[in-house]
Amino acid sequence: MANYQIAPPIKSLADLKDPPQQLFYRGRWNEDLFTKCVAVVGSRRITEYGRRVIEKLVPQLVQDDWTIISGFMYGVDQEAHRVCVECGGKTIAVLGWGINWSGLGEEDIKLGKQIEQNGLVVSEWEEQQPALWTFPARNRIVAAACQEVIVVEAAARSGALITTEIADKLKRKIWAVPGPITSKVSEGTNRLIASGRAQMWLPQAQLKLSLASQDPIVKVLESESLDASEIARKLNLPVGQIGARLSLLILEGKLGEREGKYFSVVE
Repeated sequence: MANYQIAPPIKSLADLKDPPQQLFYRGRWNEDLFTKCVAVVGSRRITEYGRRVIEKLVPQLVQDDWTIISGFMYGVDQEAHRVCVECGGKTIAVLGWGINWSGLGEEDIKLGKQIEQNGLVVSEWEEQQPALWTFPARNRIVAAACQEVIVVEAAARSGALITTEIADKLKRKIWAVPGPITSKVSEGTNRLIASGRAQMWLPQAQLKLSLASQDPIVKVLESESLDASEIARKLNLPVGQIGARLSLLILEGKLGEREGKYFSVVE
């Protein structure tokens, strides 16, 4: 692959003690992409809950004219890029390998080209292969280039937490999406919130509120309170899928829970 260029200096990267000497990029360079930029990061082991969070989070950010920056790895990163592209938003993918590295799969190449239509794919290397040290190096660029960071899912030891540590030292605002207390990939995000290192992110209540009553789970709970297993049986869906959706609906204020039973709070 070719057709990459050397990027002009990015002011926010000067906040780093070890800023990249240069950046290479593909796409449509526009300095305004970095003016209102938020990092969306998280686990490579994304769950159904994480996917649903991103499906609500990213359109809201696009609507508010944020550029979304992430690390282009499978999991939360690529899901954030993908949903942003689908929404017509602007996104920046920071690679953990060289801009000209040829080891990408077909789907990765396809997503990269989609990102380039309205955003950027960047790297501080030309030919570098991915290695253990290249991903933390990439994370510092993600953290410095944004003004805020949102962690969607992160285990107790996660690369996304490296990004938040760097961002915190750079005085960037940190958000974390709370997750089920039984989920290993929400352990890190829940700890960020509990320790006060991150502010809890919740979806705007007004966003798509008119669609709340159309949700099949909300509708089945309009007349009675049920536990997750009972809801799954009524809707003929897997309990795991129901559990992820219940957590989101509670976060959105559409459902309540008492003693294991869920009930609708949508008027």
